[in-house]
Amino acid sequence: MKLDNNVTDSVVNDVVEKTSLFSQYWYSIDWNTVISNVLTTSIQIIFFLILFYVVKRIGDFLISQAFTRYRKKESISVNRLNTLNSLSKNLFHALLGFLVAYSVLTVLGVPVGSLLAGAGVIGLALSLGAQGFVSDIVNGFFLLLEKQLDVGDVVDLDTVSGTVVDVNLKTTQVKSFDGTLNYVPNRYITIVSNKSREDMQALINIRLFPDADIQKVSDIIQEVNERMVPQYPEITEKPSYTGLIDIGDGQTGIRVTMYTLNGQQYSVQHSFFQEYVTRLTEAGIKIPLTTYNIV
Repeated sequence: MKLDNNVTDSVVNDVVEKTSLFSQYWYSIDWNTVISNVLTTSIQIIFFLILFYVVKRIGDFLISQAFTRYRKKESISVNRLNTLNSLSKNLFHALLGFLVAYSVLTVLGVPVGSLLAGAGVIGLALSLGAQGFVSDIVNGFFLLLEKQLDVGDVVDLDTVSGTVVDVNLKTTQVKSFDGTLNYVPNRYITIVSNKSREDMQALINIRLFPDADIQKVSDIIQEVNERMVPQYPEITEKPSYTGLIDIGDGQTGIRVTMYTLNGQQYSVQHSFFQEYVTRLTEAGIKIPLTTYNIV
């Protein structure tokens, strides 16, 4: 029993001693200085964040205003301006982000200079793993330098097709016609098929039965063309009509080819195709299942 009392006294004394040491440490802290430093640091960080937010808004406004003035010049491509506008803002935001991080770390007392020096060594060690990133940057630079694509262009990038919504040094964003947003690393862009730089061909194939009255069909096609072409100033080359031909897969039909301004081929083609089929049907010309293509 006496042994148990000794153990209990030892534990109590140990707890009291540790509590005393903690109390001494607690009361030795200059809380006024700590609170003052925390408030000062917090105010400095808030100040930098507000400052950079204001600078960001002003910078975005100035960039937008500069490109708005250039858009008034007809000799400059709107898509090209949108691309440069997006790239300028991305670079501006990246620079501001670096300055914000540098300022906050400096206020917190982090040796940023030493970190940057260490980052150089780490970057050298990771250089092999960063080859893909470097390839993205280099390829993105040449994509922009050679003006291969711009925001708003309709393009084919290997297996991805759609409208370019953003171009930067690392990735290109393409929105497919079904609404899918594709992020394509620039290093994978080897062939760019840009459908928005030259006049586009609208190729309309209308299937016909072999016994169709070709002369009657020709007259109807000619009548539709004469009536509708003046309504579409975006047509750059008048429709070219081909008589009865083999349109593939053992099918016969007629082919109408026309050229339009880029981006306008879809609406023009749909309107003419619908009018051709309507007028031929009204004239008693039987039409099998018909398709049309855009080249």
